[in-house]
Amino acid sequence: MRTAYLVAGTGVDADEVAQEAFVKAYYALPRFRPGAPFRPWLLRIVANEARNRRKASRRREHAALRLQASVPAIQAAPSPEEEVLASERRASLLDALNRLREEDRLTVAYRYFLGLSEVEMATALGCARGTVKSRLSRALGRLREVLARVSSVEAGDRSRAPGATDA
Repeated sequence: MRTAYLVAGTGVDADEVAQEAFVKAYYALPRFRPGAPFRPWLLRIVANEARNRRKASRRREHAALRLQASVPAIQAAPSPEEEVLASERRASLLDALNRLREEDRLTVAYRYFLGLSEVEMATALGCARGTVKSRLSRALGRLREVLARVSSVEAGDRSRAPGATDA
């Protein structure tokens, strides 16, 4: 579902993509290689179905990832200030991820949001394991660049006095 949401861009589309992908996977089960990892195979079907749906509808919306803040139960609840800062960091990260190419978003999401291994990622992305490493490295580099740009723009916005105008 997360992969479908990541590529399709909306919850409604993700629901439909996931359902359609499971139907396609069911009919493709006879072609599944015994002994091969199932999860990457299924994720590839889901990603392909989501790409096809997105292209067919010619949507240009950015995909949004859902980030969950996991606070261990033994820690005290964060202060309101900490919650606001964490929320702003998540929003900046989402904005930066949405600015990446689809391939980069998928690579980052497979590794860090879905927790796939390099082997599983290689299967899901349809590339060699070494290619996964280089794609992930480049995607993270691009993400850092985008985050730096977003941070500098936000810092510039905050430094302007309210109500001030450019001369």
